[in-house]
Amino acid sequence: MSFYDTLEPGTQIDSYRIEAPVARSGMATIFRAVDTRDGRVVALKIPHPDMEADPILFDRFRREAGIGEKLDHPAVMRVYSEKAGGEERSRIYMVMEWCEGRLLRKILDEGRISRERALRIALGVLDALDYIHAHGVVHRDLKPENIMVDGNDNIKLIDFGIASDTAARRLTYANFTATLGTPSYISPEQVKGKRGDARSDLYSMGVILYEMLTGKLPFPAASPMAAMNDRLLNHPVPPRVADPAVSPQLQEVLYRALEREPKNRYATAHEFAHDLEHLDEVGVADRPEIANWEKRKSHLSRKILYYTGLALIPVVILLVMVLVAHRR
Repeated sequence: MSFYDTLEPGTQIDSYRIEAPVARSGMATIFRAVDTRDGRVVALKIPHPDMEADPILFDRFRREAGIGEKLDHPAVMRVYSEKAGGEERSRIYMVMEWCEGRLLRKILDEGRISRERALRIALGVLDALDYIHAHGVVHRDLKPENIMVDGNDNIKLIDFGIASDTAARRLTYANFTATLGTPSYISPEQVKGKRGDARSDLYSMGVILYEMLTGKLPFPAASPMAAMNDRLLNHPVPPRVADPAVSPQLQEVLYRALEREPKNRYATAHEFAHDLEHLDEVGVADRPEIANWEKRKSHLSRKILYYTGLALIPVVILLVMVLVAHRR
């Protein structure tokens, strides 16, 4: 057990008094705390000692803080600068806005939500994405666990632990998969190990909206690896198959967000939000993937075709040599 696991209520770190631990990850523990200077409730993100000892991870923690400090939007959790308040910190930690509400994951785990509420939450997230993308930040791990929802369905986008900053051209800490992200929600390009851009976040938002509307994921699979491979080879289960109450126009919006190729997706969060707000203006495409979605390819079949092709190469060469010999 580390020192940070034993921090008890009342423990003082600089001007912050610990009240209780609220979350723990592989990189850090988050505590609810009170700033004794003004009584403000905050969240302290304190890295684990082993992370502090790793210069690469330590640097990434600092850069995550740097990304948070430059963002200031009501739908994005704020990170307060180390320089704020004029006090030297005795150790490395982040001071973050305390966000009231519940994680979207907890809300979804309680059961289906209404279409109206799903769209309201989606529009709030897209507003936040529009802001961070305009400031050169890509979240890269958008999922229900990283969206806080308050009693009025206002949202807070949280946890920029693996975000990228196009100004820095470097990544923050990654601790999920080799592709950086969470298997059920990452984009196809992230599955391929590519950096991704703002359109990767829009793909993830498409998955989240699909889940809010249908109670299911577009690529249900027995394992995370199967789910990732599925989105590279197959089409999602049509939203109207998952739930016939989804309108053709809303289904079209989801398909546009879940396009395998980034160039075919919505270019911006603003475009995505516009279509959600004006569904009556959305033209419905004649999509072959709606009729053919049940024809599933597998990663194994692709491997079989590949190795079969390799095995046939010497046979083809031999046939060519025989034909050439006969012509002589």
